[in-house]
Amino acid sequence: MSGVELNESFVCYRVTAEELDKLLAKGWRHFGTYFFRYTKVFEDGNVYNVIPLRVRLEKFSLSKSLRRIIKRNRDLNYTISPAVIDDEKINLFEVHKSRFKHNQPKSIYTFINQPPTCPYPVMEISIFKDEELIAASFFEMAKKSLSSIYAMFNPKESSRSLGIYTMLLEIDLAISSNKKYYYPGYAYKEPSFYDYKKRFRGTEIFDWTTQKWREFYRDL
Repeated sequence: MSGVELNESFVCYRVTAEELDKLLAKGWRHFGTYFFRYTKVFEDGNVYNVIPLRVRLEKFSLSKSLRRIIKRNRDLNYTISPAVIDDEKINLFEVHKSRFKHNQPKSIYTFINQPPTCPYPVMEISIFKDEELIAASFFEMAKKSLSSIYAMFNPKESSRSLGIYTMLLEIDLAISSNKKYYYPGYAYKEPSFYDYKKRFRGTEIFDWTTQKWREFYRDL
């Protein structure tokens, strides 16, 4: 992997669809108006090498395990709409964050700006079991890509793999919208909590040294 070390950030209050595509293609992420990219993370006394991920959608296909997740959730309903942060989603966030023993997020507004149209319009997928909101994900539709920002779910429904299910719904939307790439965010070279992001066929990783994307291999 890369020997390059980066820790960069800036604040931006407005980006165009084309500008967002360019930033994502260079390994940038953002929460609200805060844009960032970095190559290393220090957690619990360990150093992790950060790898930006994206899925080249023309190469994506469903594995058997992903098909099982879709089948497992056929009894659920979902909606796609512009993002709205209301009491129902704040309550779900509070329940969701109880899953984390370390680095527990403080607020949903850490990830989604208020209003959710700054610096770029945020969309949401809301998933319901009967009338109960049990999962939600937030994402952006740029010109050539769909970028996932944050997902949350009720831990009592953990057996449904709702985090992956929301990603599959986002990928399906990206494909139907003729997008070229799906950006699920960062993962680590080393085994970690974020390994679920590496499960998708067509995944590429960003090489910090060459500043180019290449096919993902599991022995990296």
